[in-house]
Amino acid sequence: VKEDKPRGIRHWQQAAMEGDVESRHNLGVVEFREKNYELAAQHWTISVKMGYERSLDAIKQMFKDGRATKAQYAEALLGY
Repeated sequence: VKEDKPRGIRHWQQAAMEGDVESRHNLGVVEFREKNYELAAQHWTISVKMGYERSLDAIKQMFKDGRATKAQYAEALLGY
């Protein structure tokens, strides 16, 4: 079976819009790997506000690495 990443991402996007927290987190991972740190933080902040601890850990690591701002990390903490 041939891997179709764009199609998989579209499925995650649809699921995220319907409230699936893991799909939202996965979109953050995709953006992070593409070095789109702002978008990654946005996706993860949304999933943190839905109670997803792995996203909080990801934003925390981004903050430690200098890829997320103190304000972004604070928003995530408050949203959790």
